[in-house]
Amino acid sequence: MREIEALWEEARELSLGNSGGVERLDSPPTPLQFLRDFVSPNKPCVISNATRHWPALSSWSHDSYLTRALSSAHVSLHLTPNGRADAAVPINSDDPSTLCFASAHALRMPFPEALNLIVNPHSTNFVAYAQQQNDCFRSEYSALAQDCDAHIPWATDALGCLPEAVNLWVGNHLSETSFHKDHYENLYAVVSGEKHFLLLPPTDVHRMYIRNYPAARYSYSQDTGKFTLESEKPMRCVPWCSVDPYPSPEAKHSAMSRFPLYFNGPKPFECTVKAGEILYLPSMWFHHVRQSPDAAGRTIAINYWYDMQFDIKYAYFNFLQSVPYRSTHNPTLPGTMSDDLDLDSDSDSFAYGFKDKLGADESVTNLPTDSAKEE
Repeated sequence: MREIEALWEEARELSLGNSGGVERLDSPPTPLQFLRDFVSPNKPCVISNATRHWPALSSWSHDSYLTRALSSAHVSLHLTPNGRADAAVPINSDDPSTLCFASAHALRMPFPEALNLIVNPHSTNFVAYAQQQNDCFRSEYSALAQDCDAHIPWATDALGCLPEAVNLWVGNHLSETSFHKDHYENLYAVVSGEKHFLLLPPTDVHRMYIRNYPAARYSYSQDTGKFTLESEKPMRCVPWCSVDPYPSPEAKHSAMSRFPLYFNGPKPFECTVKAGEILYLPSMWFHHVRQSPDAAGRTIAINYWYDMQFDIKYAYFNFLQSVPYRSTHNPTLPGTMSDDLDLDSDSDSFAYGFKDKLGADESVTNLPTDSAKEE
């Protein structure tokens, strides 16, 4: 079915461009421009000078300000051995071929203690990341609310609603987010440091080699200083992207052989989002994220999740991902989706992000498609 590969090219030629870059705006768009030029065509952009009026751009560069403002706040901190939470990893170090979907070890602690663990990663044997995705900015970090906008006005006007969730992210250079997608229109504002995104449009779903992985969770022992991976019981499986876009030199040949549709196909779109800039990340786009810290050793960002429209584009995507496809580069490989997953119209909820407000934690859950929730 070379028509699917033709679709990847046509999406770029007709709408997204072939440069591999993301369109940049020097200032925030009007609501009409944003809706017409980016939301409706499902096209990302980076907006410069979007948050220069936020007090956070200056005040959050000082640890003393943050620890003072959040001196009595308890926040959720996520621990992993390598900075890769919510990712497909070997469930047993002795058998790297057997993978699971691993969630971080989560614990609550005073914010000053959490920040110290984040900015001093070499003093620990784990990577700490404040990445709770349950509208945490408006709950755990509410003391900082006056330092930035409660919503993005031009996006709110264009989308016709207020954000469903607002989250704060505080990490260091070791934290990395694997390829995934969200059922949200995402306005991602960097306050300190830089975020480096790889982006692929929904048309490229077969290139992500989505597999069904058994869910597991890291457990960290303070006594031994070691992590173990514990499978969830009862067992459940999480559909997740298999591709690591940055394999080690010794693993690169193997990765390119296993995932030819990714490595031999059109290059992903790339962008770096700096302090004071906002990335508009359209719903259903696959994205991989790395980060560079500021001088104090941390990267801070806020993202605003707005509900997506479950419209004809969503129906198109559901149809596309249901189509079995084998690589023409290596026909001996299994199909990218259907050979591994029994996907139906409700199983497209493998987004990674907002955990519903009824108490779900940071693990990924499936939602029916008529629900507005999950990540």
